[in-house]
Amino acid sequence: MIILAIESSCDDTGAALIEEGRRPLSNIVSSQDEVHKRYGGVVPELASRRHLENIVPVIRGALEEAHTSLDDVDAVGVTRGPGLVGSLLVGIMAAKSIAYAKDIPLVGVNHLMGHLLAIFLEQEVPFPLVGMVASGGHTALYLVEGFTTFRFLGGTRDDAAGEAFDKVAKYLGLGYPGGMVIEKMARLGDPRAISFPRAYIAKDSLDFSFSGIKTAVVNYVRSHPPSDDGMADIAASFQEAAVDVLVNKIIWAAQRYGVDRVVVSGGVASNGRLRERLEQEGEEFGIKAYFPSPHLCRDNAAMIGVAGYHLLKAGRRDGLDMSAISRWPLGKE
Repeated sequence: MIILAIESSCDDTGAALIEEGRRPLSNIVSSQDEVHKRYGGVVPELASRRHLENIVPVIRGALEEAHTSLDDVDAVGVTRGPGLVGSLLVGIMAAKSIAYAKDIPLVGVNHLMGHLLAIFLEQEVPFPLVGMVASGGHTALYLVEGFTTFRFLGGTRDDAAGEAFDKVAKYLGLGYPGGMVIEKMARLGDPRAISFPRAYIAKDSLDFSFSGIKTAVVNYVRSHPPSDDGMADIAASFQEAAVDVLVNKIIWAAQRYGVDRVVVSGGVASNGRLRERLEQEGEEFGIKAYFPSPHLCRDNAAMIGVAGYHLLKAGRRDGLDMSAISRWPLGKE
């Protein structure tokens, strides 16, 4: 089975051809970072308009890279939600058009499911496992018992981890996207220089909160205007505080549910310090940590193709009346 997968949940336009749910024949992503850079975050209207410009060239690019045509496609998978409705609708309408014209199955995919299954594009990980999605819009933990079986364990009560990185970077004047610039700056600083708060909420909670640390950084900078060296210490200390919470929570979740495998995905999973800390502490507790390659951590269509393949195998089909879902919890059904 060859699936054409389409992703347009936020600001990246993606298309991919996936064979048998695991082999990417192509995976094209058109980034909008330059469009939103001046604003320090994604502007939904601008994102939607750029998707309209990009969607056809990106799909054509994916077909060309795979040396195939729409006549060879067996099904279409597309991100249905969660995400920005305007952005989602661009991808959904393109997917519907192709499915109708070629009379092939259509399936809508939960974006979070795609992130959790991205690891299977590169390696097999036995079930059950604890999965974490950490990105600009989401920070959540799941018990993953199979390709289509997810149990929600905890999520953010306010800002997502990636959102906190973006907002801190914007306040410090470091640029956008915040995750990359803060990680780069943090390499020059001392992560123990400033004791920013770690929000654990409650001893037994697997929920997250990152708004407090963002406010703590703002208050610190107001009372301690930093030099160039001081800026690096702020970045390193902020990053360490955020990583502490992410690492501890996923280790706690694995221990609580008796699982010795964890998978971290989403844009924040590209962070080198997070990878280093989780691998080290996971080894200490007998827990193996898995991460997709950085290009599969960001939003991409290949991961949607994996999820779509397993939904189709499970008998899922969607009609041409399918619409976007801006808020679509995974594992709470």
